This record gives sequence, structure tokens and C-alpha cells, in this order.
Amino acid sequence: MDQVETAILSGVSLDEPWGLVESFATFKREHPTDVNRGMDEVVARLRKHGVEVTVHEPSLYLSLPGAARVEAEGRTFRAKPPAYSTDARNGVSGEIVYVGARHNAMITDMFEQKVDTTQELADRVRGKIVISEGFASPGLVSQFEEIGAIGVIGINPGVDIHWGICTTIWGTPDLDDLPRKPKIPAAAVNKADGEALADIADKGGRVTLFTEMEEGWFTSKLPEVFIKGTEEPEKYVFLHGHLDSWDVGVGDNATGDATMLEIARILWANRDKLKRSVRICWWPGHSTGRYAGSTWFSDNFALDLEQNAVAQVNCDSPGCRWATEFINLCRMSETEDFLAGVVEEVAGKPMEGERPHRAGDYSFNNIGISSYLMLSSTMPDILREEKGYYTVGGCGANIAWHTENDTLEIADKDILLRDIKVYLLAVVRNANAKILPFDWRATMREFNETIEDYQKKAGARFDLGASKKAVGELTTTLDGFYAAVAAGSVQPKVANAVIQDLARILVPINFTRVNRFRHDPALTIPALPSIAVAAELDKHDETLGFAKTQLVRGQNRLISALRQAKRHVELLTAR
Repeated sequence: MDQVETAILSGVSLDEPWGLVESFATFKREHPTDVNRGMDEVVARLRKHGVEVTVHEPSLYLSLPGAARVEAEGRTFRAKPPAYSTDARNGVSGEIVYVGARHNAMITDMFEQKVDTTQELADRVRGKIVISEGFASPGLVSQFEEIGAIGVIGINPGVDIHWGICTTIWGTPDLDDLPRKPKIPAAAVNKADGEALADIADKGGRVTLFTEMEEGWFTSKLPEVFIKGTEEPEKYVFLHGHLDSWDVGVGDNATGDATMLEIARILWANRDKLKRSVRICWWPGHSTGRYAGSTWFSDNFALDLEQNAVAQVNCDSPGCRWATEFINLCRMSETEDFLAGVVEEVAGKPMEGERPHRAGDYSFNNIGISSYLMLSSTMPDILREEKGYYTVGGCGANIAWHTENDTLEIADKDILLRDIKVYLLAVVRNANAKILPFDWRATMREFNETIEDYQKKAGARFDLGASKKAVGELTTTLDGFYAAVAAGSVQPKVANAVIQDLARILVPINFTRVNRFRHDPALTIPALPSIAVAAELDKHDETLGFAKTQLVRGQNRLISALRQAKRHVELLTAR
């Protein structure tokens, strides 16, 4: 670390952040009224230190779960409805059918549970209530609704029941999204009750599913801090995380809110040491609106984000007990070396990065912004296995995630202090870098590996050689660009324009299917999605011609983007 970084990090204290964690541990932050109370506290703590705060008040469309239960054979089974379940307080009755599905064991794929849907399966579940292993996720609920189920019950993998959300719609729906709004009730039960209900299904039994929901438009406070840099104040690193939670949500995400609070306090006091600006936001509507707060901001500040955001950094679940390691850390490939260096310097730990999930307030992929971090530190796999923990989506891998057990004991002061410094250095170093610290050659290596994998699976049925060639040509151009930057023959302002603008082209082609300034469904998006069907041609015996037609169009899109990126580098560096 240089002297400026050392000085800034030395000012970190737990006084304010731990005070916020302790306070948030005393009240739920699910209903917008309680979320707004939490926002008010964050604002008050910031203003106490002289930090200027803008409070936006968007109207967000939210779904607030209430009570739920399942009745069968004279028994009542405890349940929780996910946000965006339909209201079935009068009960939906039907035959229950069990469909087996693997509960994902790895964080890399736990955000979507899937089963292979066939006509035979559709005939089995049509008009019935389906019970299957997994969280009541968008993938699980939407696919059963699509083939005719009248209700879905997810069997959670342990003794607790986890809250969640089941819509595939990202953020507040627009007119094009509304047809995908769930039209059936859903709920989750714990493992033991799920097994009992599966036994009833085996006997051809019937159940009644009850869910109570409140849905509509809610005014939600959204604080924003903009800390101006001294050299390029219009450019900024964008740090953000959600404040609403399930129950008191200490590990998810009071610790994240506290981390951002301390970073805002520190950077405001040291704003004369920032070259670029830092923008920080606390989101409402994460849990009950499928990232409605961050999506609102992405929509309403899209053109500013497109013009000026050099990176986006998501802060979720830092500072949790036993979370000693930095594995399964979300990052886009171009940021890998930069982020690994930050983690090593602060924590003395190696970093194991992975492709960002379609989750966690990554509401900016369609704008095209280089991104790193989502979930933070986590417990080592061996400890998780010793404790018999299954995979969850936060809280440092503590299975208190999205339950009433996510209380103060989930937070760890020492780990929180370390994680605050990791986030702080990752933001400061990015803001102050003479040349933006992102290497697009790493992204080209990822693209090349993806194309090779897809080609191997496609075999002779489709040729991705043109895509591979286009990646190679852009790689050669990037090699020349970075060599010229290192030699000082490209002005820093020009180099940074190239690095930032490449994100606007290459992030969408790697992380989105729909047009820019729209939002893809909350379902897993594979690498280079426009040609991803190449890996699934084995499933298309009768529809191979249609799949190949899709690949022709998808490869056109990919090659066009790669050529555009190449021209952009050449044009700007030739000036």
C-alpha cells in the first residue's frame, strides 16, 4: 500500500459500524416502514460526521410475505411463502405430486434449482401442487408453473425454513415483464416436513396450501452519498448494498450496511485524497422486490452510469463469524488480478474468484460496468462440511441466512474490521489508479476458454471458428494497447476511456441476453449467452435446425461486439 492508502485505512474504526449492527439487530427490516426507519438511522449517523447525503424516495413495487401453512391428513405443516407468491389465504387444494430435484451443493449454482421438464412430467404435474427439493426460487417455481402446476412447495435442506423470492422479474416489472409475474402460490417447508409431505404425495394424497401476501407500490427511502474526487470528479467507483433484510438480518445485510457506513465516513474525511469520486447507495426492495431499489437506480441514472461509472462494487454479507477465507468471490475476469492483490494485501489470503451470479443487486450488467464482489468472505469448505452446513447465499456460509437465526451472534467484530478494510482498499485503489486496473486480456482468455468448451460440446454440428478468430484478433489489438500504455505512449485519459468503454461492449455480450437498458430475468445466464446453445445441441435432436439457426444469429451478435471493441481500441489510441 502507498502512503495515501495506508493513511486512509488506518482511520478505520468499529465504533460507528458496530453501533449500527447492534441497532439493526433489534428490529426487522422487511416492511418498507421498518426499512425506512433503518435508512433514517444510516442518514443520521452519516450526517453526524458531516457527510452530505441525498435521500431519494422511489415508488417501488414490492411483495411482502405473511403467514403460510400446508394442511394435509389432519396435520398442519409450518411454511413460509416467498415474495411474489400469489395470495392464497383461502387455500388452494389439490393432489400433491413429488418431483425430485437436486439441492445445489455449491455456491456456484445454488441460485437456481432446476429439473428436466418433459411432456411426461408436464402430464404428471398439470393441475396439481408440486413438492420438490430446493429453495422456493424463481427457477423452481417458474418452470413448474409453466407446465401447469397450481402450487409449488420447496423442501429446504435443513431444520429451518428460508425466506426468499420466486419471481423471475428483475426489479419493478414493466409492461413487457408483467406476463412473467407468478400466478400460483408457493411456499417453503423444512426437510422433515417436506419428507412427510412427499410421503403423502407417494400415496396420491391431497393438500391445501395457504399463503398470505401484501403486494403493491411503496415509497422507499434510498440514501446516496457522492464523495467528489479532486481530478476527475465526474468519474466514480460505485459501491452499494441492500439495507432491507429478512427479519433482523445481521449477516445479510446489517454488516454490509455498516461497512458502507464506515467507508463513507472515512472517505468523506479524506476526500481531498481521492482522484476520482466514490458513489455509495443503500438499497431498499432487495428481498421483497427482486433488487427493486438497485434496478430503480440503474433505470433512472442509466445514462450517467454509462458515461461515468468506472466500476461497481456490491457489498453483501461481510464480517460474519468463521468467514476466514475469500473463496467463491464474484468478480468479472478483467478485475481478477486487481481484486486478488487487494485481498492479499489486507487479509494475507489467496482469492478464488468466480463468474458473478445473476443475483445480488448486479443490476448494471446491461449498462456494461466492470464489477467485483457480491458476497464477501466465507467460511472454509472443510469447516462447512464439519458442521454439516448446506450451501446458502450469504452470511459467510452460515445457514442462519434468510432465517430468524441471522442475529447478532452471526457477526464477528474482527472479521468485520478486516472486511471493511478489504472493501475500502478495493474502492480507494480503483478511484486513485492512474490507469484503471482492469485487464481485458483476461476476459479474452475467458472468452476463448468458453468458445473452446462450447465447440467441444457442439462437435461437427456447428463451427464456432469465426468467434474464436474474432477473439484472437481483439486479443492481439489488446496486447498492443496494453504494451503502449506500459510504455507511456498512450495518454492516461485515453487509456482509461478505452478500458471503461470496453466494459460497455464486452460486459453485456458476456452477461446479458436482452437489449441494453433492460433487465434479464433472474435466472442463470451462461457465459457468452448468445452462443451458449452450442453446449446443448445433444438436447435438440428434433429441433437441431432451429438451434443452429439460433447459433448463426448469436454468433453474429458476438462477432459484431468483438469487432466493435477492436475498432474502438484502434480508433481511440490512434488519436
